[in-house]
Amino acid sequence: MANATPVRVRFCPSPTGNPHVGLIRTALFNWAYARHHKGTLVFRIEDTDAARDSEESYQQLLDSFHWLGFDWDEGPEVGGPHAPYRQSQRMDIYRDVADKLLAAGHAYHCYCTTEELDTRRDAARKAGRPSGYDGTCRTLTDEQKAAYEAEGRTAIVRFRMPDGPITFTDLVRGELTFTPENVPDYGIVRANGAPLYTLVNPVDDALMGITHVLRGEDLLSSTPRQIALYQALIELGVAKEIPAFGHLPYVMGEGNKKLSKRDPQASLNLYRERGFLPEGLLNYLALLGWSFSADQDIFSVSELIEAFDIADVNANPARFDLKKAEAINADHIRQLDVADFITACEPWLKAPHANWAPEDFDEAAWRAIAPHAQTRLTVLSEITANVDFLFLKEPVEDEASWTKAMKGDPVALLTTARAKLDAADWTSGPDFLKEAVLAAGEEHGLKLGKAQAPVRVAVTGRTVGLPLFESLEVLGKERTLQRIDAALAKLAG
Repeated sequence: MANATPVRVRFCPSPTGNPHVGLIRTALFNWAYARHHKGTLVFRIEDTDAARDSEESYQQLLDSFHWLGFDWDEGPEVGGPHAPYRQSQRMDIYRDVADKLLAAGHAYHCYCTTEELDTRRDAARKAGRPSGYDGTCRTLTDEQKAAYEAEGRTAIVRFRMPDGPITFTDLVRGELTFTPENVPDYGIVRANGAPLYTLVNPVDDALMGITHVLRGEDLLSSTPRQIALYQALIELGVAKEIPAFGHLPYVMGEGNKKLSKRDPQASLNLYRERGFLPEGLLNYLALLGWSFSADQDIFSVSELIEAFDIADVNANPARFDLKKAEAINADHIRQLDVADFITACEPWLKAPHANWAPEDFDEAAWRAIAPHAQTRLTVLSEITANVDFLFLKEPVEDEASWTKAMKGDPVALLTTARAKLDAADWTSGPDFLKEAVLAAGEEHGLKLGKAQAPVRVAVTGRTVGLPLFESLEVLGKERTLQRIDAALAKLAG
């Protein structure tokens, strides 16, 4: 197995569809491991499936990695000594290795048809035997091969698995043993000559000197195959050593089922569009199978890199908890410098998110309210609804909020509150505005919470939002009183 240093890890996604959080968690662990050990991260694109891969998905991968702050030492955009790093551009390499495996007897041509394979598998299942490939074509003579080819059959290339068990030490799960009946010979090249994942990834890992393969638990069953292939590649001089393997735990979704690409909450784009900070999302994803410490869930990316080790990853499945992800993101929002928070919110203060005219946006008002908004957000996209009262000519009309707040005798309360706010000293801070509303409530036998609800809805249009009296201060006396007057007119009507 590989030495601990120098560490060379790889991340090799397929450019199919939108990036999902399980994929990003795997990338994060590889990236953090490489950075922790001051090693090398190789970014490789597994784009050998022309029917499913797309240039759009490839560009999305690059864009997502840049947004998250991932960097890589070899791969697209940066190059490296093992270029090219897109598997679709390395086909000649794979064909050459496949030919060497055939010539050395480590692989053979298999002429079995799909129907024949299905029939034999069904028979094996009914007899209670393993249903993997049964080795029919393992020892074909030249005459038998010629006969099959005369029938018009085409052949795939299968790798010849060794007869004994394969044991290795998984960096996450400890020592594992696979017996030969559970790891049959397997295909490495399609009948049309296209190499399969089972060949290209180990070959690339070998040629690129990968020392640690950190990947999802769903690929665990293919590891004994890859180890056997590595042994053959070493014999052929293609590989120098077998890398260490570590299989990361499943990420579970709703109903304790494995989170799949098709689950709505699996899409990375969803979290980006909602306004998760990269640091907040990475913090949460790191906790899916790993922990920073027993009493600390919030940490920076640099702290993650300093602490991360694959030996600390838990083998048990990790459940994706959206509420916890949001809470962690909220903590990261609160930790931002106000200037960075203001910058981070910018996309949600413009079209298509903003529901006000661009010319009505008031930069000074935004900067004044920003520190109060920063303490209230879970995700950045919430900023739009929290500050729109400052930039709209009239507050949003939310009948549910209106009905909820305007109970009892709202006309009397708002009339008193207006008078006291009109008489208040607006230059002395929000506490004086709070005293005015508190006094109005006392005159009507109401505590502050009940008294401020009609004022909030009259001014902002909503029952919940930013601290009310700081909001009134930023909105200003004239506009506040105008909105209370408009609410009174509506109540009168």
